[in-house]
Amino acid sequence: MSAFDWPALQRAGLNGLNLRPEDFWALTPRELQVMLGAEARPALGRSGLQALMQAYPDGADLPETDGGYDGSGKSEHADGSCATA
Repeated sequence: MSAFDWPALQRAGLNGLNLRPEDFWALTPRELQVMLGAEARPALGRSGLQALMQAYPDGADLPETDGGYDGSGKSEHADGSCATA
């Protein structure tokens, strides 16, 4: 991953695009790239999504009881108590 040239990006956003500082800092780097005219990347396709799902499977490293929602209408807290949704 390359470092961002923050001074240049700030000049482009604040001076070139006339953004207010709070609007500049609220943008994601990708949003700023688009506003500065960067070409859009193609949307994530089915094969790309499947590759991500295989690389990062849901719950792969979670213990049997992870304190999450199990669909029963109850959610287990870290202390073992349950809350009803």
